[in-house]
Amino acid sequence: MASQSHSLSYVGCNFLRQRLVLSTLSGRPVKIRKIRGKDDNPGLRDFEANFIRLIDKITNGSRIEINQTGTTLYYQPGLLYGGSLEHDCSPNRSIGYYLESLLCLAPFMKHSLRIVLRGVTNDQVDPSVDGLKATALPLLKRFGIDGEELELKITRRGMPPKGGGEVLFVCPVKKTVKPVQFTDPGKIKRIRGVAYSVRVSPQIANRIVDSARSILNKFLPDIYIYTDHMKGTSSGKSPGFGLSLVAETTNGAFLSAELVSNPQGEGVAVLPEDLGTNCAKLLLEEIYRGGCVDSTNQSLVLLLMTLGQQDVSKVLLGTLSPYTIEFLRHLRSYFQVMFKIETKPSDEERKGGEKVLMTCVGTGFSNLSKTVK
Repeated sequence: MASQSHSLSYVGCNFLRQRLVLSTLSGRPVKIRKIRGKDDNPGLRDFEANFIRLIDKITNGSRIEINQTGTTLYYQPGLLYGGSLEHDCSPNRSIGYYLESLLCLAPFMKHSLRIVLRGVTNDQVDPSVDGLKATALPLLKRFGIDGEELELKITRRGMPPKGGGEVLFVCPVKKTVKPVQFTDPGKIKRIRGVAYSVRVSPQIANRIVDSARSILNKFLPDIYIYTDHMKGTSSGKSPGFGLSLVAETTNGAFLSAELVSNPQGEGVAVLPEDLGTNCAKLLLEEIYRGGCVDSTNQSLVLLLMTLGQQDVSKVLLGTLSPYTIEFLRHLRSYFQVMFKIETKPSDEERKGGEKVLMTCVGTGFSNLSKTVK
């Protein structure tokens, strides 16, 4: 592995997942200091320590050193191993928090990953499992990471604060990632969605669907929102409801939006009708931003472009989120990859907000740990 001299040093608790994921892929050790140093409760939080334990599970030979107060972390990456695993996620963050990073790492393991994650499936902070299933998996397929075994299945739903959900994620391993030219998203052809309710009246899901359709029907007829009411043990430990919507374009781009009710005992009660209309408006806003990838998956697509073969990849994105901008800086420090960024004005054809065309040459990353059969 790389020596201490190659290691990268950062300050602060922000972007912890990005730094550890890129460190694992590039093999460069990373040291993070002053993690919430001035906070009343300094150091790593529960969910971050839980994330580090997950990274430790999927790798072999990683060295992780954390000081006593938890304000300094040194991580020397091992080999991505994979295999069949189980992990209990922290109920403070949703499973989506952990899954986003697993989607980046899973294709480059030694053995294909089959992992059961337990915890909160849908919350108000992180992307939900439904959203990632509908948008991130088609994106992986576009880069040649596909096969029968690529799946993401919700076996139990868990709402905050207590969770109790369960998700199965299976991903095949790939030797290389193919370059992608994806610059024309096309027009929206259909909208699909899931309105789910657990430990509340099943009628709530129908009320959400009616209110969301009342807005979206003005734009196109092909709308189908499934209702998912889980009962008994598969409904987790806390009551709640929510809606996840996905718009699919003629060229196979997926844009998503989602909303969840307030956790039990926190904030004011949300009316299902309001939640439905607000989520529909969020989807329209995401469509206005546009691009070939929605804002939650921007960093995933940029990472896969960076790790592609030594060829040009181009993707058209909507406005870059602050998280993505920081991710681009991290890609430069870990992989020395710079993107060419061209803004496309949105004058013609009323295509929504300003778009950004991202171009880069892949690093020719090859999965060395994959066993040759």
